[in-house]
Amino acid sequence: MTRRGVLVALTCLATLLAGGCRDRQAWHDPAVVVGIAVGPTNLDPRVGSDEASQRVHQLLYASLVRLDDQLQVVPELAERLEARDDTTFVAHLRRGLRFHDGSELDAEDVAWTFRSFLDASFLSPRKGAYAQLAAVDIEDPHTVVFRLKERFASFPVNLVMGIVPSGTPAGAPARIGAGPYRFVRMQSDDRVELAPNADYFEGPPRNAGVVLRVIPDDTMRGLELRTGAIDLVINDIAPDIVRTLQQEDRMQVVTAPGLDYAYVGLNMRDPLLADVRVRRALGLAVDSAAIIEHLRRGLAVPATGIIPPMSWAHASDLQPTPHDPALAGRLLDEAGYPDPDGAGPLPRLRLTLKTSTAEFVRLQAAVIQQDLARIGVAVDVRTHEFATLYADVLKGRFQMFTLQWVGVTDPDMLRRVFHSTQMPPAGFNRGFFSDPAVDAMIDEATTTADPAARRARYVDVQHRLFAAAPYVSLWTKVNVAVAQPWLRGVHLTPQASFATLRHITKTVETAAAAGH
Repeated sequence: MTRRGVLVALTCLATLLAGGCRDRQAWHDPAVVVGIAVGPTNLDPRVGSDEASQRVHQLLYASLVRLDDQLQVVPELAERLEARDDTTFVAHLRRGLRFHDGSELDAEDVAWTFRSFLDASFLSPRKGAYAQLAAVDIEDPHTVVFRLKERFASFPVNLVMGIVPSGTPAGAPARIGAGPYRFVRMQSDDRVELAPNADYFEGPPRNAGVVLRVIPDDTMRGLELRTGAIDLVINDIAPDIVRTLQQEDRMQVVTAPGLDYAYVGLNMRDPLLADVRVRRALGLAVDSAAIIEHLRRGLAVPATGIIPPMSWAHASDLQPTPHDPALAGRLLDEAGYPDPDGAGPLPRLRLTLKTSTAEFVRLQAAVIQQDLARIGVAVDVRTHEFATLYADVLKGRFQMFTLQWVGVTDPDMLRRVFHSTQMPPAGFNRGFFSDPAVDAMIDEATTTADPAARRARYVDVQHRLFAAAPYVSLWTKVNVAVAQPWLRGVHLTPQASFATLRHITKTVETAAAAGH
């Protein structure tokens, strides 16, 4: 598909939104009906690592600590978190905490949750975050002691983990937590229904519940918003459709700086992609600025890597990779892939790009395909349902793939994604990147207590990764929520956390004023 063809397709999507009548389905549903693109894959917070699963975790479960809007660790179930020494953290629990089934939440449950990651038989992509955890001890029913193998300055952020009842096996269907909502039912690839937790320790939600409706098609999510069939969409809406709805001036459109990072992942074990010159050429060929302008409609900023611009550890001196097809071609020449027929149709090499079936992602893949064709790289784009794509990525069955890292809040993510010890299933190094120098820098940043030294090492890591090009950076998201006028209290955190849904109210008066 040509770039003009992509833009025409987007225009057609917007045209579909121009007509249609409104119904009252969402308004009459007392729960807040939220449209999502894909359903969750695993409701166990210790296991599910995809975005859809994490969104449900935020509603069902509560953590020892949470991140505030400034990405600082603050108490949640823990009344306070104490660092007794360089390798010992102590969580002091609030009194009177209860799970959804009425049972008490105490130190036994916290210890069980985190001891799971110390169990050799427990498989989870989240395990790598706890590599430095040596033991979890119970001091008394309201005090849990975390003992580390070595100093790990970023450890507190890893306590943002939903607490499950003691004895809960991995992936258990019970789905009992202590969060603001209780599990009611789930229909696979259709909906998740949640009811308010009247005993939530911070007070019950301000609404009658949440229904997460799975609507895979971008256009349909836009139409369902326009007709009033759903109340709200957070980020799961095509930017072109956001613009159309914003121009109609009937919906609330809320934006805020985000953390989500879109990228093309590359398989370092693939013979073609093992050459850094090929990887750098791919990055130079992809016109990320055009993707931001035409596909994201400005709802993104250029990215230099996984660490978001608002982070204290961000390497602010790095500049995004320029769009330079000529230099890309020269790098491919140096790598031994000359263009066999000059400006003719024969490619220098062929690659496969795996992506999801989401409309925006498919359009973005088409642009990437076109950009790479200009430097003589033929790309076979293969679209899959998200669960299939994600399974292939976890098993290393790809040359290239497109995904997003969601909610990157701490620079320790560099360790979990790029350290050589973090390859699946232990961690998130899904492209099998390995560089002893990067490992050493990350290890130093992980163990030093000096904030300035930590930042310096993380900046060094970002510079070396930028040169090694294990990813093609596309953009960092600007969060956007589109909501019906009858909703009050719509707020976006940097993580676009669904936990804020508990503050939303549905107002009959506003709905009536909107023509219902």
